[in-house]
Amino acid sequence: MGISIWQLLIILAIVLLLFGAKRLRNVGSDLGGAIKGFKSAMKEGEEEADADDKLEDKEGRVIDAEVTRHDKDKV
Repeated sequence: MGISIWQLLIILAIVLLLFGAKRLRNVGSDLGGAIKGFKSAMKEGEEEADADDKLEDKEGRVIDAEVTRHDKDKV
């Protein structure tokens, strides 16, 4: 037993009546922007993690080091 196409259309009609097409469009675009921002932040975080793993001097040689971070708010 699943949801038929008619049941989905009825649910969609009720949602459109309650919220209106303009508000649903705004919610959809806001949600899409949030997902896009989350993906870009995750990508930047991975790039920073890769950059933190390898420290290089001016000649391009890899320096073996450990990086630690201190947050001023957490002290």
